[in-house]
Amino acid sequence: MRTSRTATTATTAVMAAAALALTVGGCSSSGGKGSEDRGSAPASAGKAVGTPRLKIAMVTHSGEGDTFWDIVQSGAKQAAAKDNVDFLYSANKEGQQQAQLVQAAIDQKVDGLIVTLAKPEAVKDVVKKAVAAGIPVVTINSGADYSRAVGALGHIGQDEEVAGEAVGDELSRRGRKKALCVLHEQGNVSLEQRCAGVKKTFRGSVENLNVDGTNTPASTSSIEAKLQSAKDIDAVVTLGAPMAAAAVQAKGDAGSSAEIDTFDLNAAVIKQFKAQQIGFAVDQQPYLQGYLAVDELWLNKTNGDVIGGGRPVLTGPAIVTGKDVPTLEKYTARGTR
Repeated sequence: MRTSRTATTATTAVMAAAALALTVGGCSSSGGKGSEDRGSAPASAGKAVGTPRLKIAMVTHSGEGDTFWDIVQSGAKQAAAKDNVDFLYSANKEGQQQAQLVQAAIDQKVDGLIVTLAKPEAVKDVVKKAVAAGIPVVTINSGADYSRAVGALGHIGQDEEVAGEAVGDELSRRGRKKALCVLHEQGNVSLEQRCAGVKKTFRGSVENLNVDGTNTPASTSSIEAKLQSAKDIDAVVTLGAPMAAAAVQAKGDAGSSAEIDTFDLNAAVIKQFKAQQIGFAVDQQPYLQGYLAVDELWLNKTNGDVIGGGRPVLTGPAIVTGKDVPTLEKYTARGTR
């Protein structure tokens, strides 16, 4: 597993945050080596912390049924159990609907708010409204460039353009010449930044392809058609783990020899590694994003802390290949990577 050199600038902040989270976990008898040895997700084994019960809401641009967001929620729920937090989750891919969900959280007088800024123009005003109402906000995953402007305590995730640059470098190292970057959600700034990063560092050419990520058969057909019409494409980059399966199928149907590479991990990607259907993946550690976001809000409410001093805390990117499967397989199986 190789971490992008640019991303290492936040290594100290991530390590400090992780160490703090582990220290708090130790005080509440949660997680630990024993739970990992059992092959299940870390779980609180004793009482939660003795601080007052808090209500924290997470509102994202994608959610139920998406393997990535299942992992984010898993981390958030683990931290919530440890921190004596009532965790509320909602999601909608449409920006205006996401804004309405944020307003609903404000109306419930939550003690903290975690939000994604995939479509910042649609949600920025209501997030500012939450901050003005005295609700501390942490942004995760998407929209790091907009986090400070809306008044968030900080952002937890990966720098999307840096992640894209890491992919471009890896494609160049592998000798690829023409890449197809598959965007599965139109208007999502984070996905656009990923493809832009690939173009910035890849020594070959990059073409973007917009597909409907909510319609897997249609997405598969679109990728297949592109591979059939452009035989010189030798790499397909998908921007989410579920879309990798569509690309693998499209490659087979088109009779293409292109390498399939993807952002993000799940159990299916590990199986695809084992079947040699995927060349590499970019891991941004979604479990850590959910866990640290809840922990930061709890720490802020109970001790006035701000993880990373208000600067973005990077959870990736790291390049993962087939050689990392033995290490990651047990984690993806339990839904934490």
